[in-house]
Amino acid sequence: MSGDESTNGPNGQTIELMITPRSRDLGGFSVRRILPFMRKRTVGPFIFLDHAGPVVVSATSGIDVRPHPHIGLSTVTYLFEGSAFHRDSLGSAQSSEPGAINWMTAGSGIVHSERTPSEVRKRGGMIHGLQSWVALPKSHEETAPEFFHYTAKSVPEFSELGAPVRLLVGTAFGHTSPVKAYSDMFYFELKWKKGQRLTIPGRDRETAVYPISGDAKVAGQHVSAGTMAVARVGHDVEVEALTDLHAVCLGGEPLDGPREIWWNFVSSSKERIERAKTEWRERLFPLVPGDEQDFIPLPDA
Repeated sequence: MSGDESTNGPNGQTIELMITPRSRDLGGFSVRRILPFMRKRTVGPFIFLDHAGPVVVSATSGIDVRPHPHIGLSTVTYLFEGSAFHRDSLGSAQSSEPGAINWMTAGSGIVHSERTPSEVRKRGGMIHGLQSWVALPKSHEETAPEFFHYTAKSVPEFSELGAPVRLLVGTAFGHTSPVKAYSDMFYFELKWKKGQRLTIPGRDRETAVYPISGDAKVAGQHVSAGTMAVARVGHDVEVEALTDLHAVCLGGEPLDGPREIWWNFVSSSKERIERAKTEWRERLFPLVPGDEQDFIPLPDA
């Protein structure tokens, strides 16, 4: 299946489509972009999802995402391996380690950078993880920007019918993550042995399952690593490990209306995005302490 194809299920079938990521270059560092997708822009409030790595980091490679702006969303950085260093215009300076969560709410506007620490480049290693964006509800699109770091130990872990679950964000199976989210959503990680299974209640939520490694059966359909299965709204979704499986499941209530997405800006208003373009072009956003000299220019298109 090519990067821009999807498979649509027949009417009444739980799985709506399968998404195969497309490769994107982030300035010398390649990622697999899953969302937004041409036929499925969002899953619940999730409007963006990149899968980075696993790749080897060396003195000449690594993540170097220069300072850039956001509005109208929260970013979620979650690493399986390696380390990345976050700085933002609030003065936050925080390393992200495997199992920890960096949650940044842009709201009315923030600037941040993500870079591989110099000590990691010197000693080498791996980098592997997910970067996602969550569109804010209309009522919170202009909220004051925030940044929170949640240690690996603070992330809830529990078993559902004998299957281990790590709840990164939101609520699932009667448990709630400490991450400050603004939407009814869920984002959890599965590390299973072959044969383990659970059912994700549909309610009024959208649901997607993305195997990182291994094969899964999702609502009766085989899903290989690197493919996202998206279920129809309101359908319960049974997930079973066909092999040893590492996967994430995400979704939530559909957004309260359509969103415009242009570059790093997300908003329910085209005019708000145009204003953000002007503000970045004219360098009216605040600088990032400790990373003041560099920035990503506004794209031409």
